[in-house]
Order: sequence, then structure tokens, then C-alpha cells
Amino acid sequence: MPEQTAKIKIQLYASTITCPEKQRAIVRSLGLKKLNSIVERPDDACFRGMVKKIPHLVRVVA
Repeated sequence: MPEQTAKIKIQLYASTITCPEKQRAIVRSLGLKKLNSIVERPDDACFRGMVKKIPHLVRVVA
């Protein structure tokens, strides 16, 4: 049986229209496409670091 890994749910709650291209790239790499969309990703340092770079655009949902 595969080991269960912790997951985090990330929601895009602000628009990327006026953001720099670097921040838009982070949002796209997280897999977020539409406003208020939610994706589930592994809870590891890589994804936590991405979320820390754009806290004004995304939130971690319980």
C-alpha cells in the first residue's frame, strides 16, 4: 500500500492582472487558472515556498 502524504489545498482569491510576470508564473505552476479555483498539492517545502512568494494572491484552505 502506498504511503499517504500530507496535502494542502491552495485557493486563488486575487487576480493576477497587475502582477509581475514572475508572480503569474508561480500561480500557473501551482496549477491555478481561474479566480477562486482550488487545487490540492503535496505539503512539502517546494509548494510552501511558492505560496510564501505570493501570499497576496493565494490562501491555504483547510
